[in-house]
Amino acid sequence: MKKITYLTLSLFSIFTFAQEVSQERVKTIISTLASDEMKGREIGTPENDNAANYIASIFKENNLEYCTGNSYLIPFDYKGKTAYNVCGIKKGKSEKNLAFSGHFDHIGTSNSSEDNIYNGADDDASGITALTGISDYFKNKTPEFSMVFMAFNGEEKGMLGSRAISKDKNLDKIYNNMTALFNFEMVATESQWGKNALYMTGDGFSDLDELFNKNAVNGLKINADPYSEQQLFYRSDNVSFVKKKIIAHSFSTVDMSKATHYHQEKDDMSIVDVGNMTQIINNFGKTLDKLNPKNFAPKYNDQVKF
Repeated sequence: MKKITYLTLSLFSIFTFAQEVSQERVKTIISTLASDEMKGREIGTPENDNAANYIASIFKENNLEYCTGNSYLIPFDYKGKTAYNVCGIKKGKSEKNLAFSGHFDHIGTSNSSEDNIYNGADDDASGITALTGISDYFKNKTPEFSMVFMAFNGEEKGMLGSRAISKDKNLDKIYNNMTALFNFEMVATESQWGKNALYMTGDGFSDLDELFNKNAVNGLKINADPYSEQQLFYRSDNVSFVKKKIIAHSFSTVDMSKATHYHQEKDDMSIVDVGNMTQIINNFGKTLDKLNPKNFAPKYNDQVKF
């Protein structure tokens, strides 16, 4: 009898472990997006298209459905050229959905005679790695909420991609059922609170952080925005969805007072804490596993400006 119990526990442990996203997987995704071959992923370049296709290939691996049409790539016009956002959906037990986003473009190259590539590992290959990691986590699960994964383009040129996709009428059914959007923006480094912690922009505008923290596992914590005077809530891709009155905040770990890599060539793999990112992704997944439309229905208060 003991042997059967032990075997059952062993199988259960293997199954539980199998849900976890590995550090190797996290490192592979962020290092591919932030590689020199991607040349800084500036919108309008072949490398930017390569990044979009790479993200689409991960969505395909994770058996996501198309958000609209017959492709994960959702086109929009950029200076007469076609640029792409990337969108995939994981159907859950409810039509209600949670969205996870980040931007995959960065600022290209410089004229430096030494390192001339703005790799954008933190900004925002890390955010894309977080959302694709969550899609990895739920690959073989059926979550309570459906889950929408959106990789935005053109953020560095004025949030062009998120603005375009937020106005796409073909996605209205998804938007009408969107409970909240988590926009990951620069999560490659350890936060000022230490590991396994992020902060939420515009934390005073909704109760999303309180509801999330109430269910958070393994000490994962979403903290208040320490840079509220910088109005980051209104300066990232989440604002395109705030305008639609969808609960949408950005989540970050970057310490703005120490981020000497921001928009510099040294924003590369040397500054990435892969272990901390992996811990956050897995604990996010485990927390999301506990959320459903009954225990997670965040609301804005009257402080927010639409």
